[in-house]
Amino acid sequence: MYNEDLLINILKDGVVPALGCTEPMAVAYAVAKAKELLEEQVMELNISVDKNIFKNGKEVGIPGTNNKGIIMAAALAIVVGKSEYKLQVIKDLAVDDIQKALDLIEQNIIHLNLREEITGLYIEVEAKGKSNTSRVVIRNSHLNIVCLERNGECISQQYEEKISQIGIRDRIKEFSIADIKEFVDNVELEKIQFINEGIIMNKKIAEEGLKYNLGLGLGNLLYKDNESIEHYAKAITSAACEARMSGYPLPVMSSAGSGNHGLVAILPIAAVGEKLNINNEIIIRSVALSHLVTIYIKSYTGALSAVCGCGVAAGVGASAGLTYLLGGDIKQICGAIKNMIAGISGMICDGAKLGCAYKLIISVSSALDAAKMALDNIFVPSNDGILNQSVEKSIQNLGKVSTEGMSCTDEVILNVMMEKCS
Repeated sequence: MYNEDLLINILKDGVVPALGCTEPMAVAYAVAKAKELLEEQVMELNISVDKNIFKNGKEVGIPGTNNKGIIMAAALAIVVGKSEYKLQVIKDLAVDDIQKALDLIEQNIIHLNLREEITGLYIEVEAKGKSNTSRVVIRNSHLNIVCLERNGECISQQYEEKISQIGIRDRIKEFSIADIKEFVDNVELEKIQFINEGIIMNKKIAEEGLKYNLGLGLGNLLYKDNESIEHYAKAITSAACEARMSGYPLPVMSSAGSGNHGLVAILPIAAVGEKLNINNEIIIRSVALSHLVTIYIKSYTGALSAVCGCGVAAGVGASAGLTYLLGGDIKQICGAIKNMIAGISGMICDGAKLGCAYKLIISVSSALDAAKMALDNIFVPSNDGILNQSVEKSIQNLGKVSTEGMSCTDEVILNVMMEKCS
């Protein structure tokens, strides 16, 4: 029997608004916290991050600016950041603040270091003022502060509070996919009504992306054939991604710690539901299933890895949500998940950037195909590749391949990316 309250809490923990790319905003969040602990002007800022934070923050636009990267996000956090806003840490940004941030960068007070030996998500910020120092460490998920220090003294209360939050999300492993589907079937709609906020939020940035033809123009290219349900779903998802990756100043609703995951987990289902005039309650329940499957997979693949989570996590979640949306039963939902794992599990992550919009198109297309196959009772055989008779074991196998099996891949990807800068 599933624990309804726990699953609702897991949803609320994993589905939160994010402004801009999650990785530089997580760094900005840590910087804002360090600045607040310092209680004086920041004279020097040292930032250390793992390979994935570095990779994903390198080429992505910062909201409200024409600038890219972690150092710009950190500078803006010094100028205007408020940790209470979490992944919307710089939402109070005004035009004048951009020049102030650029001046800080020019003064060379911000230093970014890559911690190649670290595994898993890691952000460390050390701030120095005239009289005080502060230190903030984030581990495992983007908002999970595990260490707060002021003048070398640990502040333990924050540590205990954050550890309890990360534990909530990890507890999704206690459930089966059937448990999650039963929860989605039966939970009172008002208890998951907040899911609809994410649908509205992500459709808004998609509309802006189409309106202003942001990024590469993939959304507008596909939108020309918006009578096709598949093209419409891919158009609004890619347009939202292009807007987000180019730094458009609107938040998105994330899923499992990633804004782009949130776009894939939500928008294809919303698009298909809209085109087929499906009742909004069914759309909300379908998106809730998509989020929970995405979070379930991320609990095995890790917050960040060498594989593209928009495909192997959110794309798989979307396939489950789409199957549910179109009337699929538990066998077909599990079949869609396994179809996706069989087909898209090799997509690599080479950092957050405009080109991610094309990866989102591939993920949405595959999710739609996997759902259609399952609804027609076409399933990739369970003895194929990394699949297993159990959908849960298939997901665990995916996680093992994505972490243990690709442990050196991130280093190679980053080396290739850095060679272009030398």
